[in-house]
Amino acid sequence: MLHSSCDDAGRYLFLEGSNAYAYSFLGAHPQKDGGRDGFVFRVWAPAAKSVHVTGDFNFWNESEWPMKDIGYGIWECFIPGIKEFDTYKYSITTFDGQSFMKADPFAFHAETRPGTASKTYDPEGYMWTDEEWLKNRASFDPYHSPVNIYEMNLGSWKRDEEGRVYTYERIADELIPYILDMGYTHVEFMPLTEYPFDGSWGYQVTGYFAPTSRYGEPKELMKLIDRLHNAGIGVIMDWVPAHFPKDAFGLRRFDGSPLFEYSDPRLGENEQWGTNRFDFGKGGVRSFLMSSAVYWLKEYHLDGLRVDAVSFMIYLNYCKEDDPSLRNIYGGNENLEAISLLQKINEIAYRDFPGVMMMAEEATAFPMVTKPKYMGGLGFGFKWNMGWMNDILSYVKLDPIYRSYHHNKLTFSLMYAFNENFVLSLSHDEVVHGKCSLLNKMPGDYWQKFAGLRTLFAYQYAHPGKKLNFMGSEYGQFIEWKDDDQLDWFLLDYDNHKAMQDYVRDLNALYRLTPALWQIDDSWDGFSWLEADDNQNSVLAFFRQDKDGRRVVAIINFTPQYLPSYRIGMPDKGRLDLLICSDDVKYAGSGKGMQESYEVKDGLHKQYRHYVDIELAPLAGMIYSYEYIQEPNPKNDETITAADRFVPEYVKSYNSDRKD
Repeated sequence: MLHSSCDDAGRYLFLEGSNAYAYSFLGAHPQKDGGRDGFVFRVWAPAAKSVHVTGDFNFWNESEWPMKDIGYGIWECFIPGIKEFDTYKYSITTFDGQSFMKADPFAFHAETRPGTASKTYDPEGYMWTDEEWLKNRASFDPYHSPVNIYEMNLGSWKRDEEGRVYTYERIADELIPYILDMGYTHVEFMPLTEYPFDGSWGYQVTGYFAPTSRYGEPKELMKLIDRLHNAGIGVIMDWVPAHFPKDAFGLRRFDGSPLFEYSDPRLGENEQWGTNRFDFGKGGVRSFLMSSAVYWLKEYHLDGLRVDAVSFMIYLNYCKEDDPSLRNIYGGNENLEAISLLQKINEIAYRDFPGVMMMAEEATAFPMVTKPKYMGGLGFGFKWNMGWMNDILSYVKLDPIYRSYHHNKLTFSLMYAFNENFVLSLSHDEVVHGKCSLLNKMPGDYWQKFAGLRTLFAYQYAHPGKKLNFMGSEYGQFIEWKDDDQLDWFLLDYDNHKAMQDYVRDLNALYRLTPALWQIDDSWDGFSWLEADDNQNSVLAFFRQDKDGRRVVAIINFTPQYLPSYRIGMPDKGRLDLLICSDDVKYAGSGKGMQESYEVKDGLHKQYRHYVDIELAPLAGMIYSYEYIQEPNPKNDETITAADRFVPEYVKSYNSDRKD
């Protein structure tokens, strides 16, 4: 039941900061009182002298419907005759005589911009049909399963012939067949919480319980998610609990006081984004944010939240590093209130919604983001690997002639790859503001740009970690992402772009069907270097292994140099069989490196007792299955483990020091 009575216990827990279901009584709810149908309105405004409900139902008369203070700073009013979709705001008067109109922080629906009023709406009543999906999700183990996410902005994926955004319903008709055809496991929507300014892409939120009305009403979003689930596609949404915009109708100085934001401007003001930071230590704010997270997971059946700007939350001096006064009670710069709130939100999410994924966009080296609270961690399930993303993108932008001097950017990520549960993200942030599209980051001529992007994807898919790519990259969107227009789908009329899409489709299928690429993403048991140090040729080689010992070998050549015979040391005798080569002519490659099978031969090469000579295609990634015969360890007649034989000595030493 979504609606509940506003009893004393619920109000107390809200103010205390431990009510994760406050949306069940705050906001506007349909109710019958004395035989009359209407809506009951409740709002938290402890510093207000008086509060009135006003809207189109009474021609915006600000004095007709006064609210009653029912304790704990919560005001209440029942209005008969109110219908669903009526617009309303709260007229708030302060003790110093100020008066202003505010939208409902707990509204379930809102006007489409430029309108700023809330709308009465009953989210209950949608008949979900995804019971089987939710049942299976409860036993879903994302850490040892394929997770391949298609990140998208709903308003600019596709538009109609007149340039209008698709509705929630229409996008389902086209998105679901596309995701199924391409083989992604999940869709991640950039924020769908209501926001006033298109240019914020949804990251400056005014409606923490209201799906944006740009694409339709709330139940239509439910239907989109329901249909995605019935097609076997998971749904993640970006969620922004770090800060909020300063729009006059929004949360800023909501009741005339800094109610939702810190009163200390050093903490409450965020000059970089022009927003306010939430006061993470205030009980009502904590309940508000916890309830928002729960609302989307419970009422919209989301399979996960990607939490935006976690670094901004957990550091008192984020973007203000030169201010030595921003310290916690222990003298550190960590925001202890935000940390405890994130721990609580993650605890509730994993307790109440088995199988969901809570992801952190965290850009620093803050420890144990994906470790549980009892270990001192933040409790997230996954963390975006911003270090890998920054390193690999700065590397691939280099002319290949200079890449040998920056080889560490390819290999350094394995120094920490198993410290957290990572998602390898190539997101929307990397294809805007003059950064160029992924395709146009690549140096060289037209052919080399496409070859370089195929190589990047080969490395991403073979590297430990779950996968995320932004819409358009799968076919080589040539210009930067633009939020006010659809993607350049016409590019698929050109052979190279169509071939890129075919390549990503095949790569997605290979990833999903190959447990070695996803079953052990969190330890050295699933990864071993074969060639990590060949900076002169800018070549990497490594194998991935699943729990049953099945292996694949990835060999990546980051230069346009064709090497007809490249020797790689191998740990065991056996055979390599080609699974995919990004230089295949069907992907608009040159057709090199297409030999289907190689025998692993006896003979010393570097630290290995076997080797294979491979035809190495230019600017290409190749993935082979590795059928091998594991030999006994000559020292003690026991099988040699990956950790014993294939982990570089400097990594063994590093991990040993960490344990000590």
